[in-house]
Amino acid sequence: MTRARKGSRVVFAKDNAPTAAPDAVAGLRFIIEPAHGGDILIDFVALRPRRLALAFARALRMMSEPGGGLGARTTVKQHAGAYLTFFEYLAEAAPRVRGPDDLRALHIDGFESWLEARGLKPIHRHTVLAKPVQALRTLDAESPSLLAPDLKQRLSFTSARPLGRSTPRDAYSPLVARRLRDAARSDIAAITRRIGSGPIAAAEAGVGQALLDQVHAMIARDGVLGYKHRFVEGLHRIRRKGGAPLFNLLTHAHERHYLGGADLVPFLVLVSIETGLEIECLKALKVDCLRNPKRGTVEIHYLKRRARGAEFKHIRVRDAGPMTPGGLIRTILTLTAQARRFHPSDSLWIFWAQGRLRDAILHPKWTLNAWIKRHDIRDDDDNRIKLVMSRLRKTHKALWYLKSQGEIARFAVGHTPEVAVRHYADIPSLRPVHEAAVISAFQDAHDAALRLRVVTPRQETALRRKRRSAATLDDAQDVWLAGCTGFTKSPFAPAGSPCPHAAWACLECPNAIITAAKLPALFAFLDFIERERAGLSAPEWRAKFGQAHARITQQILPQFPRTVLAKAKVGPRSPLHLPIEVTG
Repeated sequence: MTRARKGSRVVFAKDNAPTAAPDAVAGLRFIIEPAHGGDILIDFVALRPRRLALAFARALRMMSEPGGGLGARTTVKQHAGAYLTFFEYLAEAAPRVRGPDDLRALHIDGFESWLEARGLKPIHRHTVLAKPVQALRTLDAESPSLLAPDLKQRLSFTSARPLGRSTPRDAYSPLVARRLRDAARSDIAAITRRIGSGPIAAAEAGVGQALLDQVHAMIARDGVLGYKHRFVEGLHRIRRKGGAPLFNLLTHAHERHYLGGADLVPFLVLVSIETGLEIECLKALKVDCLRNPKRGTVEIHYLKRRARGAEFKHIRVRDAGPMTPGGLIRTILTLTAQARRFHPSDSLWIFWAQGRLRDAILHPKWTLNAWIKRHDIRDDDDNRIKLVMSRLRKTHKALWYLKSQGEIARFAVGHTPEVAVRHYADIPSLRPVHEAAVISAFQDAHDAALRLRVVTPRQETALRRKRRSAATLDDAQDVWLAGCTGFTKSPFAPAGSPCPHAAWACLECPNAIITAAKLPALFAFLDFIERERAGLSAPEWRAKFGQAHARITQQILPQFPRTVLAKAKVGPRSPLHLPIEVTG
């Protein structure tokens, strides 16, 4: 720009600098900066055919732009990985394809069959297939005349095959949840003591304390001290000359000021187990996420990108101590206060990792595995667990399910009852609870069925002392195997009609009262059905007499004292009142 005199117009000189020649590989190697999770390098240089690779790279860039649908770093990585798989299929099955205009509907169907042949389950297959389909839809929206008509029609759906039902991700057991909590709480207490505690000790660093104090002061003044800083290089030379042991000096020095990358694991684990927030929602929390405190609770406001149309949500949690969800977030805000001076960000998480301050959480598996190994956290079978962060929400839900005793009205918080049951109650770790409930229900039904039917001698004596109960016993019409409280009120006949069952149906009748006086008849009937074994096959005998035999031997006789049973067994037997089709 030329200097203008007062009163004259400003004139800008034309920029005649030569423009750089376009890089021939720029279209296939590029950096995407999604809204969440940090930037990512995409490298499609090795993909063939090149013209098709350029088209898919263009589609990925468009979908990763603001409002494009791919807002997270992990999602972009998944799409890029699915494209590589699609190009691998094309190299095998369609080598003549050169660009998007050469693709046909049969290539999409063939890709799905190819995935199936490689052993992918329906849901996994559908997930991989959907990503190149979405890229082609994006290309078609940009250039409607680019794709063949049959391919455009095929892109109207992802797969014509049934998707099936996914296997629900399981929760950790209450024992594992307790061990995860204990490990996280101990680490958080140690982290809180460490940050702001002053420079590291000379004994463990291998250099003089004065030099370490200088490192501490430089980090506090400048924010970050790089590996190639000449002062740091001088420290490393001193350590090498002195034969100091292996020690990451800069990491330990910075972690006296800031959270480290490994420090995020215990905070995420504990907050997730205590609140049930999705791990991706926890990673995206903002500094102003705590709002509306009230009576020892506070609201956590968060963003759930998957909830289309209702992304902004909140949940009320406890805020009554440093290890409650509200207290944990306040602790994070305190521990990251110094880092915000040098790395302004509205993200809740500011930490030091790989030589600089960051606000995008990346968790390689080795970080989680190292934390589990350091605490030696094991499952119910004493095997070291594999920490999957997405299972922590399921763990919170499973613990709440046990606490609420399976009441869906209390359990289905934030979901419809159908979603809560399908995704959070019907999981393998809760199956023993459901099986125990079924067993208990059958036992209650069994006990209820026998509660008024079998009357022991002691109970009979007590009942006869009460006039109302004695009338029930004395006025009953005796039938063959039981005393009957309603011979004309049979469940097997219309009201007022006599009972049509004179054989052993009394054993299943709710009107029957079995007292000690009926034991001789029961023993006589047992003798008969035992004799019938000789003339019938085992399946025929079970079908005819199995239920009655089990009812007598397993449910009725055990209710009486042994002395009463012994006396009835040796006493005179009652005559058998059996229908002609049984005795004939």
